[in-house]
Amino acid sequence: MSASLNPFAPARRSLSIGLLLGVLLIAFESLAVATALPEVARELHGLKLYGWPLSAFFMGFMVGTVGLGALADRDGPFVPVLIALLLFAAGLGVAGLSPSMAVLIGGRILQGLGGGAIVSVAYLVINTAYPDAMRARMLALLSSAWVLPALLGPALASYVTGRWSWRGVFLGLLPLVILAAGLLLPTLRTLRGAGTPLSRTRLWAVVLAAIGVTLGLAGITELGQGKWLGGLLLLPGLGLALPALGRLFPARMLALGTPLSAGYAVRFLLAFAFFGSESILPLGLAELRGLTLLQAGLFLTGGALIWSATSLIHSRFDERTQGQRRSSVVRLGSLAIGSGLLGLLAALVFPALPIALGVFFWILAAFGMGLAFPAHVLVVMQHAPSGQQGEVSGTLQLADMLGSALGAGLGGALVAALGAAGGVPWQLGLTFGLAFFTAVVAGRLRGQSGAGTATSEGDLAHD
Repeated sequence: MSASLNPFAPARRSLSIGLLLGVLLIAFESLAVATALPEVARELHGLKLYGWPLSAFFMGFMVGTVGLGALADRDGPFVPVLIALLLFAAGLGVAGLSPSMAVLIGGRILQGLGGGAIVSVAYLVINTAYPDAMRARMLALLSSAWVLPALLGPALASYVTGRWSWRGVFLGLLPLVILAAGLLLPTLRTLRGAGTPLSRTRLWAVVLAAIGVTLGLAGITELGQGKWLGGLLLLPGLGLALPALGRLFPARMLALGTPLSAGYAVRFLLAFAFFGSESILPLGLAELRGLTLLQAGLFLTGGALIWSATSLIHSRFDERTQGQRRSSVVRLGSLAIGSGLLGLLAALVFPALPIALGVFFWILAAFGMGLAFPAHVLVVMQHAPSGQQGEVSGTLQLADMLGSALGAGLGGALVAALGAAGGVPWQLGLTFGLAFFTAVVAGRLRGQSGAGTATSEGDLAHD
C-alpha cells in the first residue's frame, strides 16, 4: 500500500488510531454491559430496573448523535469530541462507582451522550480529514472496530466480573479514554467546521422525544407493578414523545406507503426485535437455564460474529444480483430472526431441550440480522433524494436507537412486573412476533433503477 493511501502513515497515524479506539470503546461497552448486567442487577438490588441501563444509553446516544454532531458540522470536531470524551469518561466513573441502580442509570445516560457524539463525529472527520481515495478504507476499518469487541467483549466482561467486580467493566476503560483524547485532540484542533447552522427544531425534537420515551417507559414499568403513579408518567410521556417523533419521522411513516417510510419502520422493528431480545438474553440464560456469565456472554459473541460474517456474504450476493433481490433478502432475514427467536424461547422455557438448540436458534436470528440489516439500508439509501442522503441516514439511525431503547426498556418492564421466569418468555414472545411482522412490512420495500427519483418530500423527516 502506498503511503498516500495508508491511513496509518505518519501524517494521519494518531488520528486514525484515535478514531478506531473511540469506536472500539463504544462497541465494547455495548456488549460488555449487556453481559454483566445480571450481576449488576443482583448486587445493586435493581432487577425491577433491569432494562434501564441499556435504554438510558440508547436515549443518550440519540441526543448526542444529533446535538454534538450538529455542533461539529458548524464549528468543527475539536470541541464536540472534547465534550464527548469528558461525558463518556464521567459516565464510566459514575457507573463504575455507583451505589445504586439509579446512579448507574445516570452514568449510562452520560455514556450515551458521549458515545453518540464520538461515533457521529468519526464519520464527519473521515469525510473532512481524509482524501477521497482513503475514505473507503477508513470506513471499512471503522466497521471492523466492532468485530474485536464482539470476539473479546462478553468473555472479558464476564472474566472481569467474576475475578474482580462488574465495576471493572466501566472503570477499566478510563485509561483508554485518556489515550483516545491524546491521539485525537491535537489533530482535531486544526480542522474547521462548515458553518452549517444548527437545526434547533430538530435538536429540541430529539431531546423532547428522549424525555418523553423515558417517561413513558417509566410509566409502563410502574403500571406493570400495579402502581398508579405509572399513569401520571405515561400520559405526559406520550404527550411529549408523539409530537416530537412526528417532527423527526415522515408524516406518512405509519401508512408505509413509500420505500423510505417502510425502510424507517423496518429499521425500528429490526432493532426492537433483535436488541430487545439480546438485552434480556443473558438474564434468561442465567435464571432459566443456569448458565454462567461467561457462557451467556459467548451467546452474544457468537451472534455478533455470525451477523458480521453474514453481512460480508450478503455484500457479495448483492453485487452478483446487482441489487435486484434486496426486498426479498429483507423478508428472508426477518423470517430467520422470527424463527430464531421462537426457537430460542422454546429452548429457554423447556428444560428438556438441550441448550445447544438455543445456541443454534440465536445464531439463526443473528444470521437473519446479517441479511436484513444491510439489505434494507441499501434499499432506503437507493430511494434517498439527491443531496439529502445525510438526513435519510440520520433518520435511520434515530429509528435504530428508538427501537433499541424501547425494546430493552419494555423487556426490563416485563422482568420488573413478572420476574425473570415470566418476563423473559413474554419479551421473546413479543419480539419474535414483531420479527415476523417485519417480513410483512418489508414487502413495501421496492427497488428502483434511479436513486431517489420516486421519493416525495413527504417521505422526509420534518425540520
